[in-house]
Amino acid sequence: MKVTRLPLRLAADPRRVIARPFVIGGAARARAVIERVAALSDAEVTSMLTALVVDYRQRHRDIRGIFRANYAKAIAAADAPPDTNPERRMLLGAYFTHEYSLESVALFNPSMVAHPDQNGVPPGHVRFVMSLRACGEGHISSIELRTGTVGEGDVVALDPATKFALTESPVDDALYDKNTYVLKLIEMKGHSPVAEPILELLDAQFTISDLSLAIERCRVNGGGTHFKEVVDVMLWLAHSNYELEFSPATDISERVIFPVSESESRGIEDARFVRFTYPDGQVVYYATYTAYNGFRVLPQLIETTDFRHFKMSTLNGRCVQNKGMALFPRKLGGKFLMASRLDGENIFLLASDNVHFWNESKLVYAPKYPWEFVQVGNCGSPIETEEGWILLTHGVGPMRQYWLGALLLDLEDPSKVIGDLAEPLLAPNTDERDGYVPNVVYSCGALRHGDRLILPYAVSDSHSSVATLSITELLAKLRRS
Repeated sequence: MKVTRLPLRLAADPRRVIARPFVIGGAARARAVIERVAALSDAEVTSMLTALVVDYRQRHRDIRGIFRANYAKAIAAADAPPDTNPERRMLLGAYFTHEYSLESVALFNPSMVAHPDQNGVPPGHVRFVMSLRACGEGHISSIELRTGTVGEGDVVALDPATKFALTESPVDDALYDKNTYVLKLIEMKGHSPVAEPILELLDAQFTISDLSLAIERCRVNGGGTHFKEVVDVMLWLAHSNYELEFSPATDISERVIFPVSESESRGIEDARFVRFTYPDGQVVYYATYTAYNGFRVLPQLIETTDFRHFKMSTLNGRCVQNKGMALFPRKLGGKFLMASRLDGENIFLLASDNVHFWNESKLVYAPKYPWEFVQVGNCGSPIETEEGWILLTHGVGPMRQYWLGALLLDLEDPSKVIGDLAEPLLAPNTDERDGYVPNVVYSCGALRHGDRLILPYAVSDSHSSVATLSITELLAKLRRS
């Protein structure tokens, strides 16, 4: 069938940098740096700081504020007394700051949803938010955002990204639900008699500070090895659930969701955003993503209503395995539904009464055609049509090539496959074969616009493009199967 590739390319831009705390080899070395800067004259400090601010304010929205924040973190870690000179404090902050290039390796695996604000959009157009996986030094991945509009006649226009990029630290007073926390702790085998007295000190809703205080109150003579192991698990779980809040003065394209918890230390991968509508009309944007710490993957959930305030939570239950989970955009039969590749090979349908806990699964589709013999998985949340749910898929075949395909699921019972494609919907063409990971096309979610499917996709894990196709033609192809 006809798939139109648009002349739109989102390439990695190494100039997009964020300022990160620079950890200098432990407390002793940090104190040595602090002492060396303390030996500088006031004139030297002023001269150096002025030059740094002039140089870096073109690259960061608030470089002075960044220096101040990183200075505070550095002296706390080094257990050093504060300096009385405000300029010297900022200069020290510069020594404990470094730039990280978000996209120095790649910008790929996009998903697309309708923007929460459609004010001022012309008739026949829709404003969208696109998420992308940015990959930088050390192959650490983060989530970036872009905006744009889809018009008539397959016109997709991206808004220019601002020159600044920034991330935020977790909100200090974010509240945790004790019941949900305990259930996940039990699932992780972190619940034990040692944990009980700590949990008893917590209210039904608590903060990280509350948890830390409860731990210290229960610590006796250092706590011992088993106490430390239990506490490490409890804190690890709490740090894996956090909130980020960006200033309303920032543009969406500036906001970067960068790894902050231990479970994400090696990257945040492949966000699959969906515009979810509750039965009462409330709209929430959810996204599943994969947290990676260098040893294991942990499926997580993002929740937002405005793409400014983000809540990150662990996904729980025996069906929360592997990568590639994608929520349906509404409840069916009173339950949340999710497409998943929980065994790494086949597509399953998950069902749950709670968006955070998943224990029901049913095999929906297994590799059937030669181009997907290795594995199949979803490529984002299902698209609802009058004839059924279109679930975009990826298949892996010989030479580890990735192709895009599609399934048609029954509208009332999505566990029933009523149509599939014997041939790929999209395969890497000659210009798309080479990149960081060759021979791959991949997507994390498409957008329906009238009869058109707007399909952003990654090219060989290097950059991103957009294709469009007719939903009517796709449904006809799926029906014939």
